[in-house]
Amino acid sequence: MEKNQGIGILLIFVVIAIYYFYTAPTAAEFERQEYIQDSIKQALALEVKVAEETKAVPAVSLPDSVRIQNLNSSYGPFSSAMIGESQTVSIENDKIKISFDTKGGKISNALIKEHFKIKQDSITHEQSKEPLYLLEDDKNKFQYLIPTQRYGKINTADLYFKPKVNGNSITLTATLDGGQSISQVYTLQADGYKLDYDLKFNNMNQIIDSSNPAVRLQWHNYLDKLELNDNFERYYSTVYFKENDEGSDYCNCRSDAIEELPNSKFGWVSHVNQFFNTSIIAENKSFENGIFETVVLEAEDEDLKLLKTEYDIRLDLASEEIFNMKMYIGPNEYNDLKGYAPELQHIIPFGRSFFGSINRHLIRPVFNWLSKFISSKGLVIIFMIFMLKMLLYPLMYKMLYSQAKMGALKPELADLKLKHKDEPQKAQMETMKIYREYGVSPLGGCMPMILQMPIWYALFRFFPASITFRQESFLWATDLSSYDVIAWLPFTIPAFGSHISLFTILWAVSTVIYSFYNMRHMDMSANPAMKYVQYFMPLTFLFFFNTYASGLTCYMFFSNLFNIAQTILTKKFVFNEEKIRTELYANKAKPKKKGGFQAKLEEAMKQQQDNAKKRKKK
Repeated sequence: MEKNQGIGILLIFVVIAIYYFYTAPTAAEFERQEYIQDSIKQALALEVKVAEETKAVPAVSLPDSVRIQNLNSSYGPFSSAMIGESQTVSIENDKIKISFDTKGGKISNALIKEHFKIKQDSITHEQSKEPLYLLEDDKNKFQYLIPTQRYGKINTADLYFKPKVNGNSITLTATLDGGQSISQVYTLQADGYKLDYDLKFNNMNQIIDSSNPAVRLQWHNYLDKLELNDNFERYYSTVYFKENDEGSDYCNCRSDAIEELPNSKFGWVSHVNQFFNTSIIAENKSFENGIFETVVLEAEDEDLKLLKTEYDIRLDLASEEIFNMKMYIGPNEYNDLKGYAPELQHIIPFGRSFFGSINRHLIRPVFNWLSKFISSKGLVIIFMIFMLKMLLYPLMYKMLYSQAKMGALKPELADLKLKHKDEPQKAQMETMKIYREYGVSPLGGCMPMILQMPIWYALFRFFPASITFRQESFLWATDLSSYDVIAWLPFTIPAFGSHISLFTILWAVSTVIYSFYNMRHMDMSANPAMKYVQYFMPLTFLFFFNTYASGLTCYMFFSNLFNIAQTILTKKFVFNEEKIRTELYANKAKPKKKGGFQAKLEEAMKQQQDNAKKRKKK
């Protein structure tokens, strides 16, 4: 059995190596990515150059009457709203301050008061706190394209809106000629990050093109780098959307992607960072005909954005109708999102499979419950490990007891393998007979590991996706949602990074110690390679976990400590070797009924032995 396990593990590594080999980008794909990134850089450089040239050339100041006259021929009643001065007005509560630009009537930035952005010097690695803003990039767009009968499509980004603030509500109105206007009303709730938003066209039935009255909303958002570990941030930042008759979905977040759904209706759309989002939700009517896109940006310096997300959706809005919407601008808090819009909580990337359900409905509630009594998130992790280990201890006991019985049979197995040292198949078959005679199952210790695996895999997504761990410190780790650093390297190791994670090192060392302690009583003579495989795996995974969320590596390290403690205490104070051997001999004396699986296994091994003898004779 040890030989088969060793072969299985080696095959897993071979499969992984083949997978990475065949999924690696081709030379053509590399060239395409370089072309895309060069194009993006050139576009950004052109935007900067145009902005600088615009600033350098002094604007020619014309009287408003002359400007209106020039605009009137092209834009008719909209011309008066195209002259004005940009102002910044804001509304706020205890958690958020939202600022608006009167040109275009859009949100210019949102300050999240209870959260901060951490910046780290690339040379000294010193960290500093900065205010955390969403929607703050000057290149962002939030605009409506209005179809008109005579003047084509009018862009609200070109219009100046007059503000009127009333407590936590702001009304932005673009006044047109002939008593016509466009109104945007934003109302911030007294507590939290929720915003009511209404759009209304007043007396515009003579202007809007009746043959094609659909208004299009375009929202382009450059997502800022907000976290230290931008590997996870890039991986989890994208555009999510919810079709009315379908579940939530998202654009590919690992590369440039575009999703076109021309005949669909949507309940909400969201720009999502790793731990924050800006979402817009339709209330009285649905969004229609969505085009969603992500553009990956190269972060060559700390000021560049991670991702450009954009979408283009249609609003079927009559000339006198109010389109009621809501917004959420803030952290990815599960309970807040769940109660605000259907499936909006699914923008938190806990996973969509069975493991995602474990995170949402088991791990998250237990962790939140423990956090009510324990302030340190690191201590909550340790206490959660303790609860899990105590819950699974009966299965752990069976596993250790099975190992103890196999250890007690080591002298018999050693004699058996010495007797059949030239016939490995015969030795294996006789070994299985001994296990059966003494009532020992080589697979008896697998159940605790199998039951823990779903939770273990779910935790891979839980720690880097849950904002609970963001910038929470524990021991030497400053952020449990990012990797911990005990030392910086003067160079970068591919797939490892330029730092050393102490939690990862401790996990690897404790895994080797635990494996050595468990396997020292096992007979490895049939497959000596297994002695080295058990040490090779933790060293290999050092490369993977060194850049992983320290909350997970902290969990894995302390989980190993609990395993070692349970194993040592159980074997030292609970088990009695003499009683175990007495039980084994009692089992041997009992009459045996050969089970179907056991009979088939022995028959297969016997057939293998006969075939080996025939080949030897030939």
